[in-house]
Amino acid sequence: MEKISATLSHAALFLFPSLSLGSDPLHADLHQLQSSLSDFNCNSILRQNSIMSLINSPTRVTVGDANYMDWTGVNNHYRTAYKVDDQKSVMDVALISNMDPVNIGLGCSDKAGPVTSLKPRKKTMTSVYLKFFETAVDGKTRRCKFCGQSYSIATATGNLGRHLANRHPGYDKSGDAVSNSAARPITVVKKSQPQGKANQVDYDHLNWLLVRWLVLAALPPSILEEKWVVNSYKFLNPCIQLWPSDKYRTVLDEVFRSMREDVRALLEQVSSKLSITLDFWTSFEQIYYMSVTCQWIDENWCFQKLLIDICRIPYPCGGTEIYRSLVKVLKFYNIESRILSCTHDNSTSAMHACHTLKEDLDGQKIGPFCYIPCAARTLNAIIDDGLRSAKQVISKIREFVIELNASPVISEDFIQISTAYQEGIWKFPLDISARWSGNYQMLDLVRKAGKSVDAVIRKYEEMLGSRMLLGSSDKSVVSIMHQYLEPFYKTTNNICTSKVPTVGLVLFFMDHISETITSCRESRHSPEWLKNAAEEMAKKARNYIHQVCNIFTYMTAILDPRIKGELIPDSLNSESFLVEARSHFIRNYSTSHFSSMSSGYNAQEIEEGGSVSFAEEIARKKRRTTMTSATDELTQYLSDGPAPIPTDVLEWWKVNSTRYPRLSVMARDFLAVQATSVVPEELFCGKGDEIDKQRICMPHDSTQAILCIKSWIQVGVKFKFKSTEIDYERLMELAAAAAATDNSPASSDKRQKL
Repeated sequence: MEKISATLSHAALFLFPSLSLGSDPLHADLHQLQSSLSDFNCNSILRQNSIMSLINSPTRVTVGDANYMDWTGVNNHYRTAYKVDDQKSVMDVALISNMDPVNIGLGCSDKAGPVTSLKPRKKTMTSVYLKFFETAVDGKTRRCKFCGQSYSIATATGNLGRHLANRHPGYDKSGDAVSNSAARPITVVKKSQPQGKANQVDYDHLNWLLVRWLVLAALPPSILEEKWVVNSYKFLNPCIQLWPSDKYRTVLDEVFRSMREDVRALLEQVSSKLSITLDFWTSFEQIYYMSVTCQWIDENWCFQKLLIDICRIPYPCGGTEIYRSLVKVLKFYNIESRILSCTHDNSTSAMHACHTLKEDLDGQKIGPFCYIPCAARTLNAIIDDGLRSAKQVISKIREFVIELNASPVISEDFIQISTAYQEGIWKFPLDISARWSGNYQMLDLVRKAGKSVDAVIRKYEEMLGSRMLLGSSDKSVVSIMHQYLEPFYKTTNNICTSKVPTVGLVLFFMDHISETITSCRESRHSPEWLKNAAEEMAKKARNYIHQVCNIFTYMTAILDPRIKGELIPDSLNSESFLVEARSHFIRNYSTSHFSSMSSGYNAQEIEEGGSVSFAEEIARKKRRTTMTSATDELTQYLSDGPAPIPTDVLEWWKVNSTRYPRLSVMARDFLAVQATSVVPEELFCGKGDEIDKQRICMPHDSTQAILCIKSWIQVGVKFKFKSTEIDYERLMELAAAAAATDNSPASSDKRQKL
């Protein structure tokens, strides 16, 4: 969100360098703002839209004296605040040389008021500049016909000339238009100026900043054609010309193609095996999409993740269509021969597609390939079964928490009451999402602060209603469910906060979940409704274990130094898997294992004429009996005890790769296998709601380009248009520098003198 706000703020700074953007709404100044806007001599509809745009905006806007581009139709009250400094250049870089330029016209379409005849003064002034000014009724001031700026009647004509030259370049070309301003609109043509002059804004640069904003905010280009958006920019500068939405789409499509080539080149340089994950969703247009994400571990033992494509799955959106779309993506990036695993979303269609892909790869003898279900989605489905009996109670609690979040008065009372009752410290707003984190928050609130909840509801009963009060049976359900599901919450929290949630770690947690469910089913103290829920939960847990029980997940699990053979689930811990894992290691990752060790002599010692003593020879023969269990790296690795659970797995392998040079290569491949098809936090927490909203609401003509570009920018892929890199950091530096220059004391003094 910070990047999105920064991009939009800098886009505004290109229009008004001195525009100050804060983080809070400025409700106190709305009446003053409306009063000032009422002085504008602009179209009434534009004025109304501009006011509403600022009032409804979540960003605080403060406007002060600044060197700005000319506003159209602004009266004396506001004209004095915006002046143009000829020495300052807002844009001094050219980014895209082969883009069609946007025609820029600086003009004014407002009508000036009628000229009132005055009695001749005793002292008159004659100048070519006077025809561009009209004398006020009181005879004390002159008013610029272009902008409404007022000057004393005694002001020298030289000052009037400087005003016209600075504020209205090209004024001498439009004398006839000014004299007839009451009859028809004015059109001011801006003089072409040398590059050194700064009275220009490159609107293509502004549009490129808006392209960046569209990507980071995941918004379609059509948003920039909304009347409120257009009027907001016109409010800042009437001369602005935004690209049409078709041009934004064309640019985004070209950027997508350019960046995709860089992504393909990046994947070609990866030396290890790759793993992919699949995710699916349906848009508001009822279009079925699949995202394909690639993971690997680089030479520095850093985990890498990269979205490689978003595909539209054609009707009827079954396993065959998914398989064809997936193969097309893999072939485009030329990685089909390097894929080790695929983690799917547990849907039947995705499972069939992965099975077909495995048959295809096995038939080509490309190499080993496995597919596994998503542990996070399985765990989420298990938890949903457990929550089913408490849904109504949770909904009632959520209704109360919504009111609590909405009212600062009630929430402050709740904090004071909970402190008095010693029921914990609560920070608002509380999580009210319908996902697992929000549901558990409802249970946790009543379980830990039940007295405070009752006290607040009774105190504000007239506002909240008595329906929110929980009865004894409701509280009993909450207490039982909270106690039962607490291990589930701790498990999901650990998975979400884990730096690299490896298959071994996730299987370790899933095994703990299975034990928790079994204990509930066998307990005499569990109510019948909870045992029934636990039975449904156990079925899903058993089904997951059945799908992941294979040699590939076994090898992935034991290569986690925290798990090894000691903490692996019993369903996977078989001697046959260990034998097969050793065979796979020897066949694919090692051709000779400690050949010198097998003979008991060092090769250098033999070449030197057998300098080993008789006693050493006997000693080595005796030692050999203790080394039979460590004849290869895998056996040596497994013979050591597991590392502590908080250990950073990748850092451990980075340190120990010299100790296990061949096994570390295998670990790089298999530790990239993903236990979940989505980021766990996006599934269990409210963060996923925002992501779903962006995906579902995105129109088809923008989905692939915008979502892929956004993901690529976040992992450091350069933003390119054709072969040209768009230097957004430079653009933002220019906007910030312009604002800093415009707010400097020297500029402020100069404005005061003017």
